[in-house]
Amino acid sequence: MSEVVIMPKLGFNMDEGKLVQWYKNEGDAVKKGENFFSIETDKTNIDIEATTDGIVRKLLISAGDKVPVTLPIAIIADGNENIDKALADALAQLGQDASSVASTAAPAAVDATSAATAPAEFPAPAPSIAYDYDILVIGGGPGGYVAAIKAGQMGKKTALVEKETLGGTCLNVGCIPTKTLLRSAEALHEVRECAKYGVTGIDGGKAGLDLKKVQERKKAVVTQLVSGVRGLMKKNKVTVLEGEGVMLDAHTVTVNGKSVTAANIIIATGSQPKMLPIPISAKMPVITSTEALDLTVAPKSIAVIGGGVIGMEFAWLFAQIGAKVTVIEFLDRILPMVDAEITTQVTKQMRDFGMTIYTGAKVTEITATGVRFECEGKPQEVAADQVLMAVGRGPRLDGIDAEKLGLKTDRGSIVTNERLQTSLPGVYAIGDVNGKAMLAHTASMEGAIAVENICGHNRTIDYDKIPSAIYIQPEIASVGLTEEQAKAKHGKVAVGRFPMMANGKAKVAGEERGLVKVIVEPKYGEILGVHMYCIHATDMIAEAVVAMQLEGTAEEMAMAVHPHPTVSEVLHEAMHAVHGSAIHA
Repeated sequence: MSEVVIMPKLGFNMDEGKLVQWYKNEGDAVKKGENFFSIETDKTNIDIEATTDGIVRKLLISAGDKVPVTLPIAIIADGNENIDKALADALAQLGQDASSVASTAAPAAVDATSAATAPAEFPAPAPSIAYDYDILVIGGGPGGYVAAIKAGQMGKKTALVEKETLGGTCLNVGCIPTKTLLRSAEALHEVRECAKYGVTGIDGGKAGLDLKKVQERKKAVVTQLVSGVRGLMKKNKVTVLEGEGVMLDAHTVTVNGKSVTAANIIIATGSQPKMLPIPISAKMPVITSTEALDLTVAPKSIAVIGGGVIGMEFAWLFAQIGAKVTVIEFLDRILPMVDAEITTQVTKQMRDFGMTIYTGAKVTEITATGVRFECEGKPQEVAADQVLMAVGRGPRLDGIDAEKLGLKTDRGSIVTNERLQTSLPGVYAIGDVNGKAMLAHTASMEGAIAVENICGHNRTIDYDKIPSAIYIQPEIASVGLTEEQAKAKHGKVAVGRFPMMANGKAKVAGEERGLVKVIVEPKYGEILGVHMYCIHATDMIAEAVVAMQLEGTAEEMAMAVHPHPTVSEVLHEAMHAVHGSAIHA
């Protein structure tokens, strides 16, 4: 699909830009991230990168021309795509007549080797023949069912294969049930703290959780949402095939022994918990996150192996319900994907809460009474009634014999290009199975993008702007680069911080722990990363994602009015703090 390139708005007061130089000519191939053109603003000359792959089909202005911001200046498209309509619309915005240049919009005769479409190792599918379905999705998780819905909405005859329960890991044994249990633990914490808010008549010290009732609520929430997904399948005319899908080739899948065919297949088989290759005593109850979600009796003590997102969310949950929790992490800090400054605060507050945390620790054995590990060059052991194995998840390829099919893989993940195409023509892979970003919302977006590409569009996903969320208390949410990553990539960076203790709404809520941190590239003001450790962080991070997606600057975000009193004001203040001008700190 063609992309109309506009004159970018690079500053709050920028009204127009002057084209200094085109780095590509009409007919040239351009890659996403390559310098495409240079513009002159009121401050300096700035090189602008291409935001998509394609062929430069039309340059609408020349060097020396000045154009108001947001007006079209070029068109990028596939070499054989007709851009008459896009060109006419662009020229109309510029106040020009399209008749004299319409002929240039005809499909360009471009050498296939230079066309910036799918890489050569991922060839286009063969011409369609008669198939049972236009699109068949294997796996009904947040990637698969969204892909099926999108396909139905775009008029494709669609089937979805699911061998267990619609909703996949996220809805059944992941995101939703985990957050349901965490909400119960949060409610328990609120009851225990209610006296400080003036609530009388409740003995918070005697409050506890009835895990059987918690499980009943969790089951009701999951059942209702699964039913909703099933209803969406029906509404969008998606045929649900219950059973394990086994791929025979790029167009054929068997389900319960019956073969079905499709012009295009989307693999969305998800992931499964990993286990350490260490000796494990049969006398020690070792569980993964899946089994942890079904506990009806709280352990008196538990060792959590792994200090990542899953490990720390369950560690916080078990600590809230009264278990003695020990976290053993192989790397030098817990939550290694989080900005180090925030991790330091989280670690301190977890330890203050009574949790024991070992970092730089290599687990060597799980015994009948506990966990043995090496830390700081010394063998150590902690006692535990139960062990949670939380060392990550790996791609799940049930029914997918990658080697036999000729599917290219890398460390167990199916390799895809930026359009989600695999090495097999007409076959796409989305979600955890491609290993790019194991998050439910990533899978959902990939599902929609894969379907759009099947339907002839040219869609990609910017993995640098995928938000992450961690549901301890306070919550953690982030998008973009950490300070350490930003310095490694850009050298000098500007950082804005704002403490939660200076926010009125946080003080009212009684949760003043944490901070909001913004990392900015100082030359142009580009926002490189936003990191939050505060209440409501997982809800507020979306604002930062939108700002970064639209290439907003810290200056522009600082000029956006935020409602008072709200926790969202901390993001506004952090943007001011980039320039040393935070109002309330």
